[in-house]
This record gives sequence, structure tokens and C-alpha cells, in this order.
Amino acid sequence: MSPQNSDNHVLQAQGLCKDFPRKGQAPTQALIDVSLAVQAGMITGLVGSDGAGKTTLLRLAAGLLLPTRGQIRVLNLDCAHQSIEIQSRVGYMPQQFGLYQDLTVQENLDLFADLQGVPKNIRPQRYARLLEMTDLAPFTGRRAGKLSGGMKQKLGLACALIKSPQMLLLDEPTVGVDPVSRRDLWDIVAQLVSEDGIGVLIATSYLDEADRCHRLVVLQNGKVLAQGNPEEFHEKVRGRVYRFTPNRPEEIRLLQATLAARNDVLDAAIRSGRVRCVINSVSASELLPKTDFKQIESCEPNFEDAFMALAPHPRVEFLPDQTNEKPQVAQDIVVKARNLKKTFGDFTAVSGINFDVQRGRIFGLLGPNGAGKTTTFRMLCGLTSVSDGEISVAGHNLRRSRARARADLGYMAQAFSLYRQLSVHSNLEFYGRSYGLHGKRLEQRIDWALDEFELRERRNLPAGDLPGGFKQRLAMATAMLHEPAILFLDEPTSGADPLARREFWLRINGFAQQGVTVIVTTHFMEEAEYCDHLMIMSHGTDLAQGTPDAIRQLARTPDTPDPTIEDAFIALAEGRTMNLSGKAS
Repeated sequence: MSPQNSDNHVLQAQGLCKDFPRKGQAPTQALIDVSLAVQAGMITGLVGSDGAGKTTLLRLAAGLLLPTRGQIRVLNLDCAHQSIEIQSRVGYMPQQFGLYQDLTVQENLDLFADLQGVPKNIRPQRYARLLEMTDLAPFTGRRAGKLSGGMKQKLGLACALIKSPQMLLLDEPTVGVDPVSRRDLWDIVAQLVSEDGIGVLIATSYLDEADRCHRLVVLQNGKVLAQGNPEEFHEKVRGRVYRFTPNRPEEIRLLQATLAARNDVLDAAIRSGRVRCVINSVSASELLPKTDFKQIESCEPNFEDAFMALAPHPRVEFLPDQTNEKPQVAQDIVVKARNLKKTFGDFTAVSGINFDVQRGRIFGLLGPNGAGKTTTFRMLCGLTSVSDGEISVAGHNLRRSRARARADLGYMAQAFSLYRQLSVHSNLEFYGRSYGLHGKRLEQRIDWALDEFELRERRNLPAGDLPGGFKQRLAMATAMLHEPAILFLDEPTSGADPLARREFWLRINGFAQQGVTVIVTTHFMEEAEYCDHLMIMSHGTDLAQGTPDAIRQLARTPDTPDPTIEDAFIALAEGRTMNLSGKAS
């Protein structure tokens, strides 16, 4: 770890405050007395829940906003008075990077080079390095709109680096991309830091990425909650992190929900077939009767453990009702696909997919960007027609009766199909009527949603003014209003903070226990652990299928004796997996 040297700082903030005025109301305080420093040759991570102030801080550093009070200097320039010069020397990649979808990769690079005044005589050498770093050299003639999500992110990063900046500002650069692309993006950033010595300030929702940073700043409600290097955060919870192994693999969600409901447990999450807990002060062996789990073991802490113990968050309890379990037998299959195929002209997006989903189960669709999982998902929802094969959802043949099937489905889109100008209550009322609810029944279901998702105090707020976690709650509430038999979730936690993701999955567990079938796509590999069954796709085909434990076994090697779903995903994507008998495939 490099020493803190003020001569080596690329960013310094002291007493930084930023207020946003609101008509007829007190201003919103986005940042309150923030002080921090970022050094050259180091990666500094910004971590915090939705509304913590991460994006505001990055926009101030990029010279796009002016501070209300305090000072922020970047490359020894005052952001309040020298913003134009800062923008010419800093690379900034916002969450929605403005690529030109109808231009090719090369044309986007040329355009950003023109906009940033990069001399033409040095462009070829710079292009060559950026294209090599991002693996985009074979795709220079492809339009940006035809790139996969991961490739778009890499192109956005290349455009931000086109002027060889002295500092790089990245706002959630890996949200919505698959693990392989996420790893590649981090390798690029690490290479820039190592070879060019630039300073990087990066906001991230992936807590495992935080351990790749040299220094971390945790923001909460606009204030700095804590800062230090990863090891300093680890020490805060050392000796308080344990893993519980369930008696049977199918009991893991019940074990997680039971532990999460304990006051002595600060965090409980499913990881690699076990429940990882951060406890408060009691002995871990005293948390549950020994008959409730098979094994308990202490484990090394990581930043995620420390963050969940540090960040204040409301306790959410969704204990499954064990008396309401239904037998999972063959006649309980509610989704069936046989030789499913989808073509767009000469292009085959999905080819020969087969799977079943039983009632009350959580089925996960995983795959690299462009693998065909979104197309498969849309066919299951009845949003896209089927080219060939058979598909049955809730007893309806989707090739013949898509409209009838939709009445039994709930759908939660990645972009949250909410009406931003309408209030929470008006959104619920609109969607309820769209699903055929009226009169007293509609009122009952709206009351249920307001209470179930803790939205009652915000019922009159415009949906667009809700924090990200509450938008997610409202989107799920609209999808569940008509009590669907099957719930489709398309990247439901993309961009959500870690606290909102924990709450979300506890709710999903509860609905599944009540017999709701859930089909979900996700790029968060740790969330795949909450599924009963997974299908990993690649190039429109079924690459692997099975329980989370069976999928993990595909990546088990002497060097990786305890693989994660992410390990298996990357191994499958790179063609270096083990079959279930232990032989390389």
C-alpha cells in the first residue's frame, strides 16, 4: 500500500457540501462535510447505498457540478473555477455512457477524439493500445448498438481514455455486464494504474470489487461513514464471520431466512451452498439449535462482511411458512420448454433449449451478454413469439394463447416500467386496473402492497422521486398485485445497492415459499445461489444446467476446492470446466 503523500494526490476534498434546491421545500443535502483524498497510482473505491452521494461526488470531481460549500481540487485545480481545464485532463465515464449507437466502434473513437481535441498524428498509436486493451480490435466496423452489454462498456471506457487522462472517474462501470466482462474491465483499470500511474475513483455496487481497490470510502446519506484500506475494514469484523451448512441443500433458504431474522445477526447471505453470517457479540453456536444446521465454521472476513456490519439498515424479516409447503411432483411443472428456438432473419438467437420449472421454485437464467437469455426470457413471458419448439407456461401453450397466459404472469423489467410522474398509489391503481382488478378487490390489493412493501408513508410521492431501493419495491409490488402464479424478474437488482438486494431476495424467498414460481435473469452470480435450478446459456444454447451445487462442481479443481458460481460461470465461458465425474471437459 502506498503511503499517503499529499504531493501525490490527484483529488482532495475538504468540508465538501452539495445541496440541490427544491421548490417550496428545504434543499436536498446530497453531500455533507465530505473530506477525502485520492492518490495517483491507486484505485479508490466509493461504496454506499442508493442516495449516498456517490454520483454527486463524481460529477463534482468531473467539473460538471459546483460545490455549495467546501472545496474540491482535482489535479491541483479548483473545481469551482477551473472546471473546463479539469474536464480536458480527466476521463469520466458516467453510468449511462453516451455512445452513438448508429456509429461503428471506430467512428465512436474518432468522434470522441475530435470532441476532446486529440491530435490526429497520435491517434493511430492510441487507438491501437485501447483496442488491444479492450479486445475490440476485431469489431471496429460493428455499430455500437449491435455490441453486447460488456462490449459497450469496454467501448465507453475506451472513449473515456481517448485523451490519456491523468485521472479516471468511473460511475458503476460494471453494472449490467456479465462476470467475464466485469473481470476484463477491472483488468483494464488495473493495467492503467500499474503502467500509467493514473489515479482512479470508482463507484461500485459490487462489494467483491471493493477488495480490488487500494483504498475505500463508504458514503451514507451524503456523509463519509468510514474510509481506509480493505484490510482495515476486514479487521472490524474479524472473528465474527461464520458459515452455516444446512442439513440438506434444499433447506438453505429457510436457514438463511431464520438467521437473518435474529437480532444478533448483522448479515446473512447464501454463499457457495452455505449461509455466511456476520454476528454481533454472541457466540455463533448459540444462535440456533444444533439440529437446525449440519456444520458451523469460522471464516476469513471480506469487505462485504464489514460493509453490511457497518452500514445501518432496517431489519427485514420474511420467515417462510413451513406448514404451507407443497409437494414438488411432476404434475406441479408450470413452465415447460422443448426444443425452443428463436430466429431473427438469418440469425439464430436461441437454439434447442429444453427445461422444466416446478411450482414454487426459483429458476435462474444466466449467461454472458449476447448469450440469448434475454430472448429466452421474453419468449417465456409471451413478449416475443417462438420460432419453433414447444413452450407451456401456467398450462397455456404460448405459441397459441399468449394473451391468456399473461393473466397468470407478473413481470418486473430491469428498467422498472413505472410512471415517474404518477404517485406510488396512482402507479399501483393503474397497474391493478391493467390486470383486471376493480372496486373493493383493487383497494384490498393496494392496501396489501403498501403494507407488504413498506410504501405507505411514500404513497403520495411521485415514483420518479423514490430512492432506487423503493423504486424496486414499487416495481415488484405492481408485478404482484394480481397474485400471479409465475413471477418473471429481468435483472431485478441491476444497479441496486447491496442492502436493497438483501431485502429483495428475502421477499422473493417468501413468495416462492407461498407457491409462486420465479424465473429470474441476473448478472450477480452470488444471487444465483438463491435459485433452486440454474441454466447457463452461451451463443443461444444450453451450456450447463443443474442445482447451484451441481454447477459449482463443474469448476472444482485442486487449485479451487471451494468454487463459487462465478468461478463456474467464467470456467464455462472459457471452456475449462470439470464434468461431474471430475474429468476435464
